Amino acid sequence: MADFSRMPRYDIRNDGIGPYAVFYCETCSREFRSQPDVAGTVAQDLGKQVAGGLLRKVPLLGNVMADNVTGEDPRYSYKMTPEQLDKAWKQVQVHFRECPTCLRIVCLSDFDTQSGFCNEDSPRQSQIAEARGEQAGAALKGIASAFGLGDVVKNVQQAAKTAQNAAAQAARCPNDGTLAPAGTKFCPECGTAMIQPVVDKCPNCGQETHGAKFCPNCGTKIEPGAKPGLCPNCGAEVKGAKFCPECGTKIV
Repeated sequence: MADFSRMPRYDIRNDGIGPYAVFYCETCSREFRSQPDVAGTVAQDLGKQVAGGLLRKVPLLGNVMADNVTGEDPRYSYKMTPEQLDKAWKQVQVHFRECPTCLRIVCLSDFDTQSGFCNEDSPRQSQIAEARGEQAGAALKGIASAFGLGDVVKNVQQAAKTAQNAAAQAARCPNDGTLAPAGTKFCPECGTAMIQPVVDKCPNCGQETHGAKFCPNCGTKIEPGAKPGLCPNCGAEVKGAKFCPECGTKIV
């Protein structure tokens, strides 16, 4: 299990059988709930009732002392000790991962386990987006076929592909995800340094290929994978450096 630097955002709730914690994904806000300690709550409640009953038999100050002991009913309490909260977090942390880049703690749906980064910071962003697009397209195609809406789906898929290509050619803010025209150095929303789009160039003539399998200028076959001397994350020239001078990505 991966180590976490902290707990994610959480709430404490109670459905009448003791308090429990609800932890949230810091990207999609999906909830993951711990289990209330029912046995501990019942034992605590019974213990307080017994102690309170014994103290009430003490002359003069017995009732006052009993009320101080019994206090808040643990079955309906919205309080958890640090130890209880830590135990609750350990119950659900298997559903979370922490991104080493943005340090957000996200659920597995928002984490690329293959690269070890959240989906927004993963160097495989284009592959993830393509896979999601294919899944969504297959689902839409099946529904449309059942209702005779094949042409509508084709138009939607084409529009989605166009939007995806436009996003891939834009600069992106690693902090809030803002997109801007390529070449924008700083995010217009928060001022963070922008990650520039990877520019696919022909290794023979230097012409931009825009993802084509063969160069449109000289016909050279374009081999997939990271280009020599370029950062696989942001596309900047690394000039033999071990880490990208633009985004800090380790160059393998």
